[in-house]
Amino acid sequence: MSGKTIVEKILSRASGSDARAGDRIWAEIDLSVIRDFGGPNAVLQFDEFTNRSEVWDPNRIAMTFDYQAPAKVTKVANNQVLCRQFARRQGIKHLFDVNWGIGQHVLLEHGMVEPGSVIVGTDSHMNLLGAVGSFSTGVGTTDIVASWYAGKLWFRVPETIKVTFRGQYQTPISAKDMTLKFISIIGTDMANYRSLEFYGQPIEDFTLAQRLTLGSMVTEINAKICFMVPDGPVLQFLEDRCGKKLVPVTADADAQYVDALEIDLEGLEPQIACPHTPDNVKAVREVENTPFTEGFIGSCTNGRLEDLAAAAEILKKAGKINKDVRLVVTPATAEVAREALKEGLYEIFMDAGAMVTNPGCSLCTIGHHGVLGDGDVLLSTSNRNFLGKLGKGGQVYLCSPATVAASAVAGKITDPRQFV
Repeated sequence: MSGKTIVEKILSRASGSDARAGDRIWAEIDLSVIRDFGGPNAVLQFDEFTNRSEVWDPNRIAMTFDYQAPAKVTKVANNQVLCRQFARRQGIKHLFDVNWGIGQHVLLEHGMVEPGSVIVGTDSHMNLLGAVGSFSTGVGTTDIVASWYAGKLWFRVPETIKVTFRGQYQTPISAKDMTLKFISIIGTDMANYRSLEFYGQPIEDFTLAQRLTLGSMVTEINAKICFMVPDGPVLQFLEDRCGKKLVPVTADADAQYVDALEIDLEGLEPQIACPHTPDNVKAVREVENTPFTEGFIGSCTNGRLEDLAAAAEILKKAGKINKDVRLVVTPATAEVAREALKEGLYEIFMDAGAMVTNPGCSLCTIGHHGVLGDGDVLLSTSNRNFLGKLGKGGQVYLCSPATVAASAVAGKITDPRQFV
């Protein structure tokens, strides 16, 4: 019998079986998470299905409020109240309210994510936690209810594609540019319900923030999960936050892959995903000088401290943003916000004319302040640019924090290398 991939090993452990690609197994859930978007429906369904019974383990449930933080409409406020009341009744202590930030990032910071764990949540980008070796996936409310009641769910074990990156790139080209290039190569069909394992020197050199950038966009190619084996500073971060020694899950040397890709990053230049799909990727130079009206730096893809710092460095050199452009900056979490404040990034952003908002998902979907009007064009560091995602009549481009910052100064899409 051949060796196992990472996902086969994790689901073998969680199911107590010899799980192989294509098998259907019941896996024990290590953590089940809801947001203030989708989560209230799970609460209502659980109470209806179980006649207000107790959850299987309140210590393995978390609630994260990052959709509207704080709520700006009564409906959302009432949904958040519903979740808070449920948490009190069930003894759920892991409730991260509107002041904490983006759920997955907050869970990482609070030591609730371990390599090899099985995590489910009501966020379609839950799988970004594969960046630290966790099998994490977005599920529907019925699945959440089942996990709260029984502590387990069934999964079909995904096949795995092995992706190896070669070569190097230089700042201000970033992990976001590499991610968009990867998406342009693999497309949206090849990885459908498959696991991805990322390897190569660029991955080994990646910081936690860079890994999260790449991991946060695997949903956009329909992949089930991606894995990057945590080591070095990333593993140390996890051990510090979890408070114990951790052993990452690695694939066997003779693991069987359904496909393998090698991607050469030499000569990589700034990339941008044009409206209205994340795989409509071009080099920035191909759309340079295109006018736009708003920029956004943040989200689970590019809201970490080093993402904000990359944008601030350009703004500090280049000066104020163009008078015809609005720029919104949103730290991923309260922890990131404090670090950015301490390092003087808030002052740089505000001196340049940007708006710095409270931590949260912000301009990733239409439920937030700053949505687009008719004819508005947004340059965003988020992960989706679907038509109507941020308002009917608007268009969204996806790019790196450096590209957003450089373009905000110029008032048109601009290659950030001219400001380095």
